[in-house]
Amino acid sequence: MRNTLIPPSVLAALLSACATESVLLNSDRIEQRFGNYGIEVLASEAGLRRSNLFSYDGDTATCRTYAVVDFVEQLDDSYGDAHERVLAGESIGATFRQEGWDIQKQTLYIGNVVLPAEATEIGRLMRLAGPRELALHVYQLVLVRDELELEYAMIMEAHHPDYLTRTELESIFTPPRQERLPPAELARLSALIFR
Repeated sequence: MRNTLIPPSVLAALLSACATESVLLNSDRIEQRFGNYGIEVLASEAGLRRSNLFSYDGDTATCRTYAVVDFVEQLDDSYGDAHERVLAGESIGATFRQEGWDIQKQTLYIGNVVLPAEATEIGRLMRLAGPRELALHVYQLVLVRDELELEYAMIMEAHHPDYLTRTELESIFTPPRQERLPPAELARLSALIFR
């Protein structure tokens, strides 16, 4: 489960202050840009999931988004079996959209992270050698249906530079007016990329 450094009352205030965005799903955007899309769950541990969202060029898969999903501690019963399908490897956005939920993203941070010079899993998946800047998007994923608005997970996505840059992220999502994540929490989340 998430072991956040942000007190619940502070997180609630941050989320309410952030713009909520309902946008094209990342899986849809990858498919539009590259003609196909796939997802591979790399690891699933207590409250955390790592995924490779990729596209194929011939027989070669290239990671377009490396996602770290930090699920909320108290999951809601109204998710039905959708959460189980997510844990089994299905796309979060597509799964909940099929179940009739609207997907909203509350952007907490847009920036860059540097792919290190030494070999990493993300570099291998993206077919990149470091050092390279990767656009980083951290957001709270919120599920909305009828009168319900439920936090589902904090998601951190590092994007391949041929897919999305920081400038492109800032044109798609409304960047927070001021820093929304304490530096220690941002460092914790960023470290998960290269773990």
